[in-house]
Amino acid sequence: MRRSTTDARAELRRDVSLPLLVLYGLGTTIGAGIYALVGEVAGAAGLHAPLSFVVAAILAGVTGLAFAELAARLPKAAGEAVFVEHAFGRPALTTTIGLSVVAVGLIAGAAITTAFAGYLGELFDIPDSLAIVGLILALGAVSATGARSSVMVAAGFTVVEVVGLALIIVFGLDNADVGLVGGMLTPDLDAGVWLGILGGAFVAFFAFLGFEDIDAMAEETRDARSVLPRAILITLAVSTMLYVVVVGLSVLVVDPAVLSQSDAPLVLVFETAGGSPDLMATLGTLAMVNGVLVQVIMVSRVFYGMGRLGSLPRFLGVVEPRSGTPIAATVIGVALMLVLALSFELGVLARLTSLLTIGVFTTVNVALVKIKSRDGPVDTFEIPGWAPVLGAAVSALLLGGELLRQFGL
Repeated sequence: MRRSTTDARAELRRDVSLPLLVLYGLGTTIGAGIYALVGEVAGAAGLHAPLSFVVAAILAGVTGLAFAELAARLPKAAGEAVFVEHAFGRPALTTTIGLSVVAVGLIAGAAITTAFAGYLGELFDIPDSLAIVGLILALGAVSATGARSSVMVAAGFTVVEVVGLALIIVFGLDNADVGLVGGMLTPDLDAGVWLGILGGAFVAFFAFLGFEDIDAMAEETRDARSVLPRAILITLAVSTMLYVVVVGLSVLVVDPAVLSQSDAPLVLVFETAGGSPDLMATLGTLAMVNGVLVQVIMVSRVFYGMGRLGSLPRFLGVVEPRSGTPIAATVIGVALMLVLALSFELGVLARLTSLLTIGVFTTVNVALVKIKSRDGPVDTFEIPGWAPVLGAAVSALLLGGELLRQFGL
């Protein structure tokens, strides 16, 4: 008997290797965040801004460990939704978490696209609406061509982002005030100083968001149970090293008080260190392109996974046989991102991305606590039982702090 069309299209192609997945992970993590957040963290922590990033890395790393184990246990495209479904078996909660992940990707992609249009308008006389439509449609087409090709494009942009940070390091080393290094790394035992460092860490935490999107590629990754945890942990480790060095050199090149007032802090650092501001601005613009591309890829895969779960209409879980990608899921994701980018004031929506993400982190950590207690140990990657408990507590604390900061609750 001939197989049905849906059966023939049921599987995504496993074309993504560990190096490509790490580059994809770095692309979701390193990007517009570090290019913009350096100044805000410097304003809070001053010369000790690198320590804020170390603390933030520890906070993000606890939840990163939880994602690594869950990805090894349950390597499916709609990662967070699958984790919650397996833990609690409550369809409404599964759908809520899955749609929260989708909303984060759509809003973040739309916000980055709007920023990209503004930067592009400074270089070329192009209407914002044309730039927005052109970018999202082009990246939607890239995402639809296939997992390997789209991830390779994202990897190429990631290399550009890393080159930008490497240039900051190279120029910064020749222009940093090295006499301040000792004071930078050894803060006084003063409550005000440490409150500033912790306040900076709260802001810096958001520069690490993105590692959780790696699990969206689970069904397109070779040997996913082994590769996914490694990719998550390598992404966090490399991001941390780059951030600490770049931020450290930034506050040694430009006074933190001055840096905190800049809308493009790394451009200011690069120019102060003798580099071309136009070059750094161009690299920052390309980082935004990558930021949109990885969100388009992630959203389409979560839609696909939720279609397969039955949490959303099943046509979203259909794979086009020639490209091996979920075309319907990609088209709908692109359309929704376009609507957001063209029709809405994104200020409040952009702030909601952090709330949704931390809410998802809290739920995922709790899900792992339940899964570990019920299902027992596994022979793949596993973390100590206290880690997801700590991750849930940290995420809940960050969620409460973000609610207080954004809405004055």
